[in-house]
Amino acid sequence: MTADLARIGPLHQWGGLFATLPDSVQVLTEQFVAQVDLRLDPAGPAGADVAAYLGVALPEAPNTWVQGDTATVIWLGPDEWLVTSPFASPEALEAGLREAVGADGAVVDVSAQRTTLRLRGAHAADVLASGCAVDLHPSVFATGSAAQTTVGMAGIVLLALDDSASDYRLLVRSTFARYLASWLLDAAQEHS
Repeated sequence: MTADLARIGPLHQWGGLFATLPDSVQVLTEQFVAQVDLRLDPAGPAGADVAAYLGVALPEAPNTWVQGDTATVIWLGPDEWLVTSPFASPEALEAGLREAVGADGAVVDVSAQRTTLRLRGAHAADVLASGCAVDLHPSVFATGSAAQTTVGMAGIVLLALDDSASDYRLLVRSTFARYLASWLLDAAQEHS
């Protein structure tokens, strides 16, 4: 008999601490998402096959992300993307991408590598700015922008979710999640 285990993130017990923050700075843990690292030549045949499978073209502009119906694709480098999906299991997403890529690239399930936080509110950018070197002004870092950066001493992938510098998604390595959560709680106290 095989038991299905519930996926629990490293911050599943932090909801109470996050709830103490004011509306101007909200930190939320997001649901588990399948995450697959994808490497290929976007101009080759695999690029079109992956786009057809995902229902969205791979972003080719540096530091951007695109949203399809079932997946988000984040540009990490000229031939590397992070594909995330809350709708597919890690195994299904990896298998589908492997089939689309064939022998023309590499596909690796990295779902257990990162957890996801959402930072939003009127002071979200202010909190990030106190420990992040990215220019977060909406004219520079608006919806569709992505950056691999650090917040405090934690490496993250940062996504801008709106054009008003008030909604961000942070993908952080699971081993740094508690550090980042503590850092965000501490930085948010200034805006309470």
